[in-house]
Amino acid sequence: MAELTTLARPYAKAVFGFALANQDLEAWSKMLGTLAAVSQDSAVAEVLASPALTSEQLVATLATVCGDELNEAAKNFVVVLADNKRIPLLAAIAQQYEVLKAKQLEMCDVEITSAFEIDSELSDKLAKALTNKLNLKVNIHTQVDETLIGGAVIRAGDLVIDSSVKARLAKLNEAMTS
Repeated sequence: MAELTTLARPYAKAVFGFALANQDLEAWSKMLGTLAAVSQDSAVAEVLASPALTSEQLVATLATVCGDELNEAAKNFVVVLADNKRIPLLAAIAQQYEVLKAKQLEMCDVEITSAFEIDSELSDKLAKALTNKLNLKVNIHTQVDETLIGGAVIRAGDLVIDSSVKARLAKLNEAMTS
């Protein structure tokens, strides 16, 4: 995984720089997301992995499947990737692009996993608290995991706050057995 990230980084930075210079961050986000999703589809991935296809055929295949979702600059980007045999990096490139875009826009996606459904009032309070703590605008995404028993796990980039009952019981068990 680290190798893919390393290989994808210069492409993500180049696309991000181009999109930023052209004030087109959202359009590139959408195009890269489409390319990543298409390239990860099992049928398309099988075709793209074929060693018999030339770079031009790979580009034509992706362009056909993506249709009008790609502009000329995105198609040229796919040509560069195909020429350098980097089509398999599309998902990693899209992911790194989103990280760069979030930093530029001073935003952060926060995933909150809780044992019970979180209402909008609590979600708003958490968003305000996390905005103050991280000094970033936050986008809250919630999900329910009943195995947590109670509490919540908050993930914002590298930051993980685990205040679930399950984690507390695991710590207590570890303290008792060591």
